[in-house]
Amino acid sequence: MKNSLSILTVPAFDDNYLWIIHDGDSAVVVDPGDANAILHALEAHQLSLTAILLTHHHADHTGGVDALLAHQRVPVYGPARDGIRQVDHALHGGDVVRLDAPQWQLQVIDVPGHTAGHIAYYAEAQHWLFSGDTLFAGGCGRLFEGTAAQMLASLDQLAALPDQTAVYCAHEYTLSNLRFALAAEPDNAALQDRMKSDTEKRTLGQPTVPSQIGLEKRTNPFLRSREPAVIAALIAAGRLENSDDPVASFAALRTWKNHFA
Repeated sequence: MKNSLSILTVPAFDDNYLWIIHDGDSAVVVDPGDANAILHALEAHQLSLTAILLTHHHADHTGGVDALLAHQRVPVYGPARDGIRQVDHALHGGDVVRLDAPQWQLQVIDVPGHTAGHIAYYAEAQHWLFSGDTLFAGGCGRLFEGTAAQMLASLDQLAALPDQTAVYCAHEYTLSNLRFALAAEPDNAALQDRMKSDTEKRTLGQPTVPSQIGLEKRTNPFLRSREPAVIAALIAAGRLENSDDPVASFAALRTWKNHFA
């Protein structure tokens, strides 16, 4: 059926996921860091590239854009505040992207923190979120340019999406993230179950992505940094003094993860 949308998972580099959204004929790619991987997938599925969507400026998300444009000149949508030279449709939070081929509509969400201008794309009709390097399965991105307060606010926005929203993040970091999550919240039964399930997927060579917002709210410590059990773990680990400041708790959690072995 040509009008329904499907998503192709395109692995790239060591742990990236590139996403191709298509209707059987026309295709949109999200964060094409590797042009060769995208071109091979398009050819294999007999798809024509019609647009590129970018979440932020890092090279593993944008590195394939020039080669794709040399192959097929298409519009490039991306954040207005992240300095990506190939972007010709600059986006801000609250904007709506309307595509004709494939017929698709996405809401743009400002999610600074990982980079200053990072955005996410939410397809309300399909309940799909393309979160780039902001929200990961079981984790969140590092703070390269933004602040803990910005990242916490960004994650709060994403956590407010419907629980059934599928989270298409850009990396297979899940097991590493869940190991840290268990250190932060060892008695979380849902997290224990998720670790078992996702470990089995990886053993079989299957991706753990997409996740879902509801699952992230139950198991992702960065969406649970206000939970008493997580705060208690931070205090016990010497990462946080007794504090009611949610930003301080989130910042302590992010720093702990940075140094977690």
